[in-house]
Amino acid sequence: MSENLVVPTMAEMLAQGKQPEVLFWVGCAGSFDDRAKKITKALVKILNNANVEFAVLGTEESCTGDPAKRAGNEFLFQMQAMMNIEVLNAYEAKKIITACPHCFNTLKNEYPQLGGSYEVMHHTEYLKSLLDSGRLAIEGGQFKGKKITFHDPCYLGRANNVYEAPRDLIQKLDAELVEMKRSKANGLCCGAGGAQMFKDAEKGNKEINIERTEDALETHSDIIATGCPFCNTMMTDGVKVKENETKVLDVAELIANAQDL
Repeated sequence: MSENLVVPTMAEMLAQGKQPEVLFWVGCAGSFDDRAKKITKALVKILNNANVEFAVLGTEESCTGDPAKRAGNEFLFQMQAMMNIEVLNAYEAKKIITACPHCFNTLKNEYPQLGGSYEVMHHTEYLKSLLDSGRLAIEGGQFKGKKITFHDPCYLGRANNVYEAPRDLIQKLDAELVEMKRSKANGLCCGAGGAQMFKDAEKGNKEINIERTEDALETHSDIIATGCPFCNTMMTDGVKVKENETKVLDVAELIANAQDL
């Protein structure tokens, strides 16, 4: 992959007297996790290719506070949120996109009562809007005719009713979308939500990510698609445990790879 990515910061944009179309909220996973960084790069390549003027906060971005809140530390959550809201409001941010459903849900639904009201879109929703307005063209490329199953992230699906955008994008790849027996509103959590990602599992006879991976493998798909860095980790781990070769890719990676970006 070529690394000629254009990623301006909000501070740089401000210095030029510009206001970007969208602010790309990268999130902790997308910034620091080696696997999730690939999702971030894929999305940036798509945005660059579609000539979208976007910016990131860079070092001014802090954790949204979602893990603290889900783990029960409301005080820490509010401290983290207030710091972020101060920064976002200073830049007069209007529209935010993010590839993390946890950041998406927190920015969209938790921040307004603390004084941070923005239009927040998951990256699949935003990419769908670019597709609908003709700014993004999606070709099947290497995924044409491949069987792809989509795992619904909890904070994207059940929490915010976003089910169709990622599926529409997958079908635009001329791929065969195969649903798991538990999907959409009846989907099963991968096991990472609610701050579970950061602790050991409780006693039981099976890890929840293994259970969910089995759902995906039953579809005999070539690829398990996700729209969340945490889901990506859990499903990848599940595939490894099952000693299976099925690939786990984010929807943004599918689109970027299909276009050889």
